[in-house]
Amino acid sequence: MRLTIVNILSPQFCSKPKVLFASLLAAGLISPSVYAAEQSTYAVTKTPLHVLDTIVVTGTRSEKKLIDSPIRTEIIDEEELRKTNAITLKDALENIPGILLREIHGKSGYEISLQGLSSDQVLILIDGLPLAASTSSTVDLDQYLIGGIEHIEVIKGAASAQYGSSAMGGVINIITKKVQDGVAISGQVDIGSYGKQNADGKNTSINNHHQKISIEAANATLKGRIIADQFSSDGFAVNPNDYPQQGDEQKRQQYAFYGAWQPSDQFMLWADFNEYKEKDHQRSLNFVPPFYLKQYKLEDIERQRFSAGSQFNFIKNSKIDLKAVHETYDSTSTQTLDGYLSALRHSNQENNHFSSQLTLAKWNKQNWQLGYDWHEEKLEQSNNGKFEMQGGSVKRDRHEFYVQNDFNLVQNLDAVIGWRFQNDDDFGDHNAFKLSTKYRFYDQNDLLADLRLSYGQGYRVPNLKERFYSFDHSHLGYIVIGNPNLKPESSDSYQLGLSLVQNDQWNADINLFWNDIQDLIQTDFDNATTVNGITQYSYSNVAKAETKGIETSAKWKLTPYFSVNGAYTYTEAKDKTTNTLLTRRPKHIARLGADYALNDQLDLTLRGRYQSDEYGDSANQQQSPSWVTFDSQVDYRINRYISAFAGIDNIFNEQRDFSSAVDYRPIAGRYTYMGLRFNWNSNLK
Repeated sequence: MRLTIVNILSPQFCSKPKVLFASLLAAGLISPSVYAAEQSTYAVTKTPLHVLDTIVVTGTRSEKKLIDSPIRTEIIDEEELRKTNAITLKDALENIPGILLREIHGKSGYEISLQGLSSDQVLILIDGLPLAASTSSTVDLDQYLIGGIEHIEVIKGAASAQYGSSAMGGVINIITKKVQDGVAISGQVDIGSYGKQNADGKNTSINNHHQKISIEAANATLKGRIIADQFSSDGFAVNPNDYPQQGDEQKRQQYAFYGAWQPSDQFMLWADFNEYKEKDHQRSLNFVPPFYLKQYKLEDIERQRFSAGSQFNFIKNSKIDLKAVHETYDSTSTQTLDGYLSALRHSNQENNHFSSQLTLAKWNKQNWQLGYDWHEEKLEQSNNGKFEMQGGSVKRDRHEFYVQNDFNLVQNLDAVIGWRFQNDDDFGDHNAFKLSTKYRFYDQNDLLADLRLSYGQGYRVPNLKERFYSFDHSHLGYIVIGNPNLKPESSDSYQLGLSLVQNDQWNADINLFWNDIQDLIQTDFDNATTVNGITQYSYSNVAKAETKGIETSAKWKLTPYFSVNGAYTYTEAKDKTTNTLLTRRPKHIARLGADYALNDQLDLTLRGRYQSDEYGDSANQQQSPSWVTFDSQVDYRINRYISAFAGIDNIFNEQRDFSSAVDYRPIAGRYTYMGLRFNWNSNLK
């Protein structure tokens, strides 16, 4: 779903997005000479630095070119974010091969699944520091705006040896932009419409608004940046004249302040403050026999995140990295039924994390790293004045030590071996091991061929809600009670991949994966009890599961101006205890993309997604239909500072049947948008 907007475009164009789209296309085709006059002072690069030369850090916790990393890493660069007009982290991730995005139960946001493992088994980081889960178990991808992102790195499979608990399924690391010397100002404004599904029911009205601005400056020793990002939506409805809305009315704001001091090449000190605010309005009908009652829910959310760090470089390129983050996430949810208060829920979370890493100078083709992490979580939640956490306020903390060696003892063979020890207040000691290798078995005629093999152990400590939360739905006949005696989940992950790269013309990737999971935490239906007609469930380590499959992707640059890409993922996720397929895991996911530069001013982008049917119940009796969507965007560079863009998401209006309880096709239908971008840099001559 896109949530976007602006108020500087003329009303005539704002009410007719197709007119702007067609006008930009025509202008680009017939007026290349206008822009060509500026080529002597401002060159548009048609062949930017090849994406495989991007420096990545997540897989090895050290800087490496993407093509050289022993651990398979996928990235989304800033160019891809621009071409798809990504606003939130959910938008940014939806075109990565094999990634599954699904809405969070009872929320308006989205969570992620990697290789069939669920969102609470995937760790999300910002510059290597963990992002707090919005529900104390999973991160809402819609609650992070991406105005300051340089690129996003994704590694799949167990990474607990590198990053600890919650990295069973993989890691997503958001890498923020580096502040460059000089002064730079950039911004964007855009508007959007759901057509006849707009909240007011008018095809031509503006439904969504989005604005962002970034101001940064740097000299030899000081760097600073301010970012403000905001979008709002009036919501949308299949039948706007009815009370329920399928898309929530919401307003989201994010502000970030960054500063760094680097007096020499041997020392740097930095700090970053990020604040996110959201106000979300949900309207639905609740069936209370024999009537449907109007249900309204207002959720106020505020997240404050302060992080800081320093780096010391000393003898022979050895260095120490120190960084920490303090994050609070507070939400108040007010729910009414036919105007009467039915629930008033307050939730307060606090997360603290400290990380230190010593990287030794390379010795005998080896790069050793040693580190210590400390993590603390606190959670307090109440409903109608009654604590929902057993004991009121709950917390936990853990201490972790790790060691890793990135080495190249044999020509063309690179490897990473790592081990982590964790001591948890409640669960005692845990160990995780990982070994990843890359062997370049062919390097001739501009063709590179790499074979990657990886084995990793994963684990996840039960979250505070699974252990202490009382989920009271007595009015619906059941209650779920947390289990403080849960054990950590664990897994063994195997990855085998082949990568082929032909200069900057084409590249292809094939990866086989198998994840074997023990002590999977699920609601224990078999041992439920009934008290006064209310069924009481609890969580238990009742399941064993495995996920296996194949991931393929390819990119081909047919001409300097035209390129295509595609990907296909097959996943089989099975509950080994019941021998049934896990729910909400489609077997087939495919991606298709094309990029075409008509001239130096006009670019066209096409993105397609396919997802096969999936089971919605553990008995494998109910299936959600398969679906296909296509998005398109056109970018028009007016001059060196300003560009315009327009696009259509979900061109063929693929949308779920909201009357069906098991239909997981897209929530939002066709969405059109347009906007302007501005970018000024004092270094441009």
